[in-house]
Amino acid sequence: MNTASRTNTTAAISSITEANTFLQHAGIELPIICGAMYPCSNPELVAAASESGGIGIIQPIAMVYAHQHDFREGLQLIKSITDKPIGMNVIVEKSVSAYEERMKKWMDIALEEGIRFFVTALGNPQWVVDKAHAYGGIVYHNITTRKWAERALKAGVDGLICVNDNAGGHAGTLNAAQLFEETKDLGVPILCAGGIGDAQDMSTVLDMGYQGVQLGTRFIAAEECVAHSDYKDSIVNAEEKDIVLTDKISGVPCAIIETESVKKMGAKAGPIARMLLKGRKTKHWTRTYYAVLSLWKFKRSSRDGMGYKDYFQAGKSVGRIHGVETVAQIMSSFSNELNVKNVMENEVEGANHD
Repeated sequence: MNTASRTNTTAAISSITEANTFLQHAGIELPIICGAMYPCSNPELVAAASESGGIGIIQPIAMVYAHQHDFREGLQLIKSITDKPIGMNVIVEKSVSAYEERMKKWMDIALEEGIRFFVTALGNPQWVVDKAHAYGGIVYHNITTRKWAERALKAGVDGLICVNDNAGGHAGTLNAAQLFEETKDLGVPILCAGGIGDAQDMSTVLDMGYQGVQLGTRFIAAEECVAHSDYKDSIVNAEEKDIVLTDKISGVPCAIIETESVKKMGAKAGPIARMLLKGRKTKHWTRTYYAVLSLWKFKRSSRDGMGYKDYFQAGKSVGRIHGVETVAQIMSSFSNELNVKNVMENEVEGANHD
């Protein structure tokens, strides 16, 4: 980020930092998370988001499996690019014990390397909270309804990321306004995830009362993201109507771009798969099978583009994404919006005092 951009960033956040608990928790300048994305969270993208004033979140499986880094060495690579805070995504679903043990090992390494901000999802975050708080760390949990928010708060999380029905990947079912109304009285910072394609989208949800935003799709269409150009072009060319839900990939509804090959293959799982996914004795292992298969499918699609079955995860924010930019350019536009917003609010406040 150049000197002028840094000046704008400082001006933009000067009047909100003290009132914004999320900014204090994360130790950042702009209320923006570059969300953890499999397989798109390569180290360079994570580092660029943090260096530009937000916070990039490491996705461990993407780091190790998709981008072939030893986990500790990958963290050290990011730290060689930026000295700003970075975070880590911890999936806490108890599906396979070996996976859970590996995740705990990765978190221990992250703590040793100085990471203090964690984003959890898909289960009980209690063990993550215990580990993080022992080091003075912070944990935010992804939720889709109040029920999951209340369970996460019982585990001691410090904030909530409300994943709405406009998100890419495994989206929620409620819109941003509905989720805010469900969670605004819970006493912790709440962030909006889903449908944030440009600075105006961010401004809209901040006006609702959210303390920050988590973006995914917008950062896939960034120069620092190593996803195939076909993937980025599909995001730039797509409209909101092109986002469809499919359960053929991971066994649960997942938001993807309806490319021509998706239209040909269909978006619904076959009758046998649907039966296994609903069976009391079979759904656990079927979902595990789908989860492993989806890792391979999304990795191939991101790497090979249209040369493979193009399963491109994306949210409905695609309609406001019109080009591939650097992370610094993306963040600068958000910073400028905050700056304008603060100037206008200060003018209104001054007029009210006159």
